[in-house]
Amino acid sequence: MDPITLAAGSAVILIVLFLIRVPIAVALLTTGVIGLTLITGTIGNHFSLMLGMKRAIAFMASDPYSFITSFTLIAVPMFLLMGNFAFYAKATTEGFETARIWFGRLHGALALSTIAGCALFASMSGSSLANAAAMGKLAVPEMLRAGYDKGLATGSVAAGGTLGALIPPSILIIIYGVFTEQSIGRLLIAGLPAGILTAALYMAMIYVRTRINPKLAPAPAVGYSWNQKVRSLSGTGQFILLFIIVMGSIYAGLATATEASAIGAAGMLLIGVARRKLDRHLFRASIVDTLRQSSAIFAIAIGAKVFVAFIAYTQVSTVFADWVAHLGLSPLALMLVLSLLYILLGMFMDPLGIMLLTLPIVVPVIESAGYDLIWFGVIMVKYLEIGMITPPVGLNVFVLKASIGDSVSLERIFKGIGWFLLMDLVTLSIMIVFPSVITWLPNLVFNVK
Repeated sequence: MDPITLAAGSAVILIVLFLIRVPIAVALLTTGVIGLTLITGTIGNHFSLMLGMKRAIAFMASDPYSFITSFTLIAVPMFLLMGNFAFYAKATTEGFETARIWFGRLHGALALSTIAGCALFASMSGSSLANAAAMGKLAVPEMLRAGYDKGLATGSVAAGGTLGALIPPSILIIIYGVFTEQSIGRLLIAGLPAGILTAALYMAMIYVRTRINPKLAPAPAVGYSWNQKVRSLSGTGQFILLFIIVMGSIYAGLATATEASAIGAAGMLLIGVARRKLDRHLFRASIVDTLRQSSAIFAIAIGAKVFVAFIAYTQVSTVFADWVAHLGLSPLALMLVLSLLYILLGMFMDPLGIMLLTLPIVVPVIESAGYDLIWFGVIMVKYLEIGMITPPVGLNVFVLKASIGDSVSLERIFKGIGWFLLMDLVTLSIMIVFPSVITWLPNLVFNVK
């Protein structure tokens, strides 16, 4: 069979498997193994099933294992562990309370506090799903009790949760860096301005909307003194301290991103124990959650490694890059096409599945267009996070729904997402038209000209 036809057929089968809810790891591994068997067992016009199976098994016995045992990928469970320690130590609650006190009697204060709380927890969790689940249990009931519009209350949590994949540490960014062989440190730091810009536009939109229409968010009856505001900052001390330790060690060149992740996990554990927020039962729960989450991610990584190897054998990425080059698209037009593609995929597929399915094909195209892969890594994560709140398969929305129960309908949550999606498109446009918004900080930190 022609390699290009085989690759196209495998991609269609893979998407169908995703849509019928076959686990991502199983779908990637099955498609990859079958593809490797078919393509490596073909010699000229002859096909040998036994030869193909032997070569596929030989590949699986070496490359996937060496990949998941790489030093760089240790950062994934370490950052997950740090986030779980922070969650069980109630760091989320303290960060939200601090933000609520500081925003005081501003229009939409609780919604603004939710975005700020999501940004703070993002600096520890690395996951948008964890962010949405934690803040959903905490912020949505309080906003509903205060008389907030249900769409605004839930939309701010679902959209704010996406900051977990942009503000470092970010699991998606780490996995992107490993697969594209880019600097994890530069990628993590590049995500920071993108995350701050996203949060700022969310907050500006909330403030303007609630000021124009006060019925969306009744003003708080009680304000807070400067003394209360200053004292509340103790709740954010752990966020600031850990962020300085983790990102500061990378910035100063004292530790790699992987080493910094272990330092961060140990630091959060010490903070939790010292403040008597983590006992042995919560410690055990943190470890168990980390093992479950890490196992799922590494299973997907193994399946993706096999599938990517199959795609490499077909050379479809080279063919696709040549085809795009012959279209004569300008770099900006190319990004517009990719934006539409990723937003459409995000409506139906899991973000990690989208990334691992498209990376081997899209990255050569991005390189041939002259774009920086550090910049594109952040753009891709932004694409994926838009998909996390886009119907019909917005995972953040479903996680939020599960955490708040029947207090708000699924349809109402999706309706409340609209304004936040608009802000995401504005953010994405700014980052594409002005790439330096993303690249200036990592270039400054790593002294890249």
